[in-house]
Amino acid sequence: MNREDFPMFKQDIIYLDNGATTFKPTSVIDKMVDYYSNYSANAHRGDYSISYKVDVEYEDARRKVARFINADLDEVVFTSGATEAINVIADGFFDNIIEPGDEIIISKSEHASNVLPWFRLANKKGARIIYAPLDTHLHITLEGIKSVITPKTKIISLAEITNVVGDLRPIKEICELAHANDIFVVVDGAQSVPHKITDVKTSDVDFLVFSGHKMCGPTGVGVLYGKKELLEAVNPLILGGGMNESFDSEQEIFLKDIPQRLEAGTPNIAGVLGIGAAIDYLEKIGMDNITVYEQKLKAYLVERLMQLEHITIINEESGSGIVAFNVEDIFSQDVAYYLNKYNVCVRAGNHCAKILKSITGVKNTVRVSLYFYNTYEEIDSLIELLTDKDKIIKEMI
Repeated sequence: MNREDFPMFKQDIIYLDNGATTFKPTSVIDKMVDYYSNYSANAHRGDYSISYKVDVEYEDARRKVARFINADLDEVVFTSGATEAINVIADGFFDNIIEPGDEIIISKSEHASNVLPWFRLANKKGARIIYAPLDTHLHITLEGIKSVITPKTKIISLAEITNVVGDLRPIKEICELAHANDIFVVVDGAQSVPHKITDVKTSDVDFLVFSGHKMCGPTGVGVLYGKKELLEAVNPLILGGGMNESFDSEQEIFLKDIPQRLEAGTPNIAGVLGIGAAIDYLEKIGMDNITVYEQKLKAYLVERLMQLEHITIINEESGSGIVAFNVEDIFSQDVAYYLNKYNVCVRAGNHCAKILKSITGVKNTVRVSLYFYNTYEEIDSLIELLTDKDKIIKEMI
């Protein structure tokens, strides 16, 4: 689907690592090059024509993001990515309200970016990390969340789709449960926003974060969504130009309204314009079309893998295009090295979910993460390479 739009496919390559980053279509690349080539001024600072054009394009990208996730315009903050956004939430908002003994619910299948900021906050404030149970398929369920909520629970922070297990969490239902108990919900959308329709008003999430580079956009740019009244309570972690109205002394500092208050310094202008172009591109294809196609592709991949007796699939019941597996008696990185000889790109290791092994008993896996531009023929090529275990071992030597 739409492979001709991606310059990377001019290479003889099968790219199956879209959970790490995605390829960029020509329209995104052209948008960024156009900025650097034709109106490369700063944003929100100049009183001349090309600077005004930057302002218009920059805020137009914000409007596109707001429309894409069904948020209000002033609820969209640009960051360097999902990682920075979660840190802003943890340190700029929850640091002000978490007290000793409070509880933060996460899961052992979360990415490091949705674990380490909460570890630090818990250690700093004397709070407790509580792990939501995973069912037999390694999925988060509403009942599992109910089982760990207590009067001390203040935060539930979960990925909508995890980067290893790939399960699709019932975020709307979790938010309903949480809000009935005065609990905040933070959602890591890095693996979900690029693959399905996202509607923050329907789900009623308090905060949502995601990255541009996992949705056909550039690296180094992401989004922090927060309900307006919550963003207004965020203490900016970075102070400087662009986010203040005035300052005459240390006692007289006046900051701008959100979202500019949380966007200090010169932003990644080309990146912001790139994420806007990426949204245009994805919307043209249709997010529902992307979801349906990926599900069919993933089902085909699982079916083919299950035909190989020496393959163990960790997450065959996942609700996304992420499939983690191992080849019997062969280290995952060795499998990835072997596949690379044939220009097949997969991820191997713990995938930044380093505490998941305490549940699965498996430290490392091979991960295939699909996107709409992958094909059934690419899966057939992968399966052909994995069919003969002896061949893999021989070529590793």
